[in-house]
Amino acid sequence: MMRDDQELLKAELERLRNMHTSVDVEINRMLSAQPVNQLAAQRLKKQKLALKDQIEKIRSKLMPDIIA
Repeated sequence: MMRDDQELLKAELERLRNMHTSVDVEINRMLSAQPVNQLAAQRLKKQKLALKDQIEKIRSKLMPDIIA
């Protein structure tokens, strides 16, 4: 992988991590409010999970393959 590609992936990884954190904060805020909007909370949880999947894909591209 070229150096520029790695830098782009690292920047994207940081962006996704920030989004993941923001969604997590929003979920916690939403769940502490009364009444709880369960549908909106569930949507945010799905979004958070999708972000986590994207983060893991990028992390696996940045980590070298280890052959056991």
